[in-house]
Amino acid sequence: MNMLHRRDAMVRLGQVGLGALTLSDLLRMDRSAAGAARNEVQPRSGKAKACILIYLWGGPPQMDLWEPNPEAPDGIRSHFKPISTAAPGIQISDQMPLFAKQVGKTAIIRSLSHGSNEHEASVYRTLTGRTNAALRVPNNDRTRHDAPTAGSVVSYFSPRTGIPATVTIPRPIGHEGVTYSGTHAGFLGARYDPMEIEAAGESKASATHSLTLPPDINETRLLARSGLLKTIEEADSHLQSLQAAQDLDGFQEQAFGMLSSPAAKRALNIDQESDATRERYGHNEWGQSILMARRLVEAGVRLVTISWMYIQKSGNVANVWDNHGPFEGKSGYEMLQAEYCLPSLDTGFAALMDDLSASGLLDETLVAMYGEFGRTPKINKNNGRDHWGACQSAVLAGGGIQGGQVYGTSDRDSAYPTSKPVSPEDMLATIYHAMGISPGLEMHDQLGRPHRVVDGKPLTALF
Repeated sequence: MNMLHRRDAMVRLGQVGLGALTLSDLLRMDRSAAGAARNEVQPRSGKAKACILIYLWGGPPQMDLWEPNPEAPDGIRSHFKPISTAAPGIQISDQMPLFAKQVGKTAIIRSLSHGSNEHEASVYRTLTGRTNAALRVPNNDRTRHDAPTAGSVVSYFSPRTGIPATVTIPRPIGHEGVTYSGTHAGFLGARYDPMEIEAAGESKASATHSLTLPPDINETRLLARSGLLKTIEEADSHLQSLQAAQDLDGFQEQAFGMLSSPAAKRALNIDQESDATRERYGHNEWGQSILMARRLVEAGVRLVTISWMYIQKSGNVANVWDNHGPFEGKSGYEMLQAEYCLPSLDTGFAALMDDLSASGLLDETLVAMYGEFGRTPKINKNNGRDHWGACQSAVLAGGGIQGGQVYGTSDRDSAYPTSKPVSPEDMLATIYHAMGISPGLEMHDQLGRPHRVVDGKPLTALF
């Protein structure tokens, strides 16, 4: 049963008067309006039914991964060597030999660029396609005034099923009590929040649409079946006193669907995979998250976001692609070579490409990979690199993307784009385009105000 957000219901009923409209009528109207909005999706150019977004939080260095710069001077030139790939003429870092075999399936974008060197603002823009001058650094906890994350936009234009349209694994970006802005549905409302398996690290907040249900959930479900909607109309104060019902804020029946759906249960239970398969992805949180993402899209989830992070023994969260160095006794370059960075990315991505190709799902599953910014041309005193929004690389594969190509170029130092600059808005527009969502469509916030999906242009030459 679809449950209208309690506050939405009371506000809207108050606007028209209780005698003029019953809540059941309102629910039917709400479903009809949502359906009409979703039916506006334009004919797709890409083939993607689903997307896996591998978000390398911290900012991976472009010159040390997907854009070798062997002609750069000492102090800028990567310590890693370029190697040839399965696509003639395309070279990448020698730290990714398995990825090199998959380049014939990928498009490498070498000209992604924006103007911020701050994590918070850059995460927000690369996940939402918008800027927000009001973001506080570092205490920018997400609110309902935020723009929606990419998965929530996809959810808005997706039909309601028993399985959530978008899931974030293993947890959203956040630390020190803050969950980053740009990681949930923001002004679209809680019904479009991603399902989060866990809350952000170092946080007391609850995961959105969590699988951990309130202790009195059975009583709440019984009330919902026997007339909770009538209770809203007749005794709002009673509903406010019912904590478990309040915690169902906006369509948390997605969690019920996840718990009751055999396909969803199978997707979440990666123990069903053979030891050999799990080993191919890597027996660590990053490899197993990529494996879980594959299983979730197979079960019908439309967009899975993998937030790449490292949980230290102390429980503290580290965004390890932020390879300033030193970290746990490692220099910046040693961080990249640690299990939590390049080895696990190389292993997990290659296994994902192999499995999607073998099953025939690569044509309809877009895989996107990037972070919030790139790294400085100059290597710092800790043998690492610092924040650099002016240039970064990104990877797209599957979902109608033509593999074996490079889009855009940068200068010798991998510092600035020299051709085909790509904005974060263009990047998101390309993902939406691949999934049949026109960037020019409108979404409506909880007050009914229209918002364009994103002010970017899809990179149609990639398809």
